Amino acid sequence: MHGYILCRELRVYVGMLMNPLREEVKQMAEQKIQTEDEHIRGETGSTVKRLKEVDPNAPVALITGTSSGFGMLTAVTLAKQGYRVVATMRDLSRNVELVRLAEQEGISDRVQVIRLDVTDADSVQEAVQTVLQNNGRIDMLVNNAGFALGGFIEEVSMDDWRRQMETNLFGLIAVTRAVLPVMREQKQGLIINLSSVSGLSGFPGYAPYAASKFAVEGFTESLRHEMSSFGVRVVLVEPGAYRTPIWSKGLGEIHRSEHSPYKDKLDAVLRYSQHAGETAPDPQEVADLIARIARMRAPRLRYALGKGSRLLIIGKLLLPWKWLEWIIARGLK
Repeated sequence: MHGYILCRELRVYVGMLMNPLREEVKQMAEQKIQTEDEHIRGETGSTVKRLKEVDPNAPVALITGTSSGFGMLTAVTLAKQGYRVVATMRDLSRNVELVRLAEQEGISDRVQVIRLDVTDADSVQEAVQTVLQNNGRIDMLVNNAGFALGGFIEEVSMDDWRRQMETNLFGLIAVTRAVLPVMREQKQGLIINLSSVSGLSGFPGYAPYAASKFAVEGFTESLRHEMSSFGVRVVLVEPGAYRTPIWSKGLGEIHRSEHSPYKDKLDAVLRYSQHAGETAPDPQEVADLIARIARMRAPRLRYALGKGSRLLIIGKLLLPWKWLEWIIARGLK
């Protein structure tokens, strides 16, 4: 959603606001991104070899939050790439779509579905032990479980603030801590944390979600430093708006009142959120990126993708904060 506003507004004002030096730096940043993307495509290739049989020595991927969206698509994509995938979800009754897709793609024998509630310490430990008993190893962890809670800061209860952090941050940390000893002893592994452009730029009406994702960013940076000497790669994937259920769920989680002093601003946020959800690109792009990262020997720390995401990053890097503030405020009028 951030990217949608900045993408539209910056295209109008960037030429007027940037001096020649900033324009030159912008071009250098964009060229760097393009060069890195070409390197990724060259290093990983664009085709995925599909295995006819399950290889007992195939790498094992543990993915949280696979009942829908990025998690479900990533589970299917990695299984098609040859991984033995352990797809987890809090409510196993919601596995219908994942099971259907796995059968449709002929990869059911490579997808194991187990229960994992990231907010329940016992559930986390039991799930990790189940993975090890069934597979003997964990080569890849994709921390995807999460949700978006909205509302203006004054009107979001502390219980809801804690609920947002329990899932998006503490749940991610709990699963990571349970897997780290395994990867450390293996002397290899890959951890991909699903962040968001909301972890790079806060937006009015989504402070709880932004706060949780900013925390994930800092946690992941520290984790990457700590695990580098053990052969464990740590990566952030930062999607912008995509067509996933997080938008409909997030809109439903927004706290609003007809008598709220923030009503007009919140209505504007809701309109942008609705528009972003309806016009966002295919979430398969995120699953495909995760699959490419899985094949990289030395992935970089951050991968931002989605409409307007890179422009947002460049804009925040180059523009004074007051200009960004003005652009966002103007976009919400």
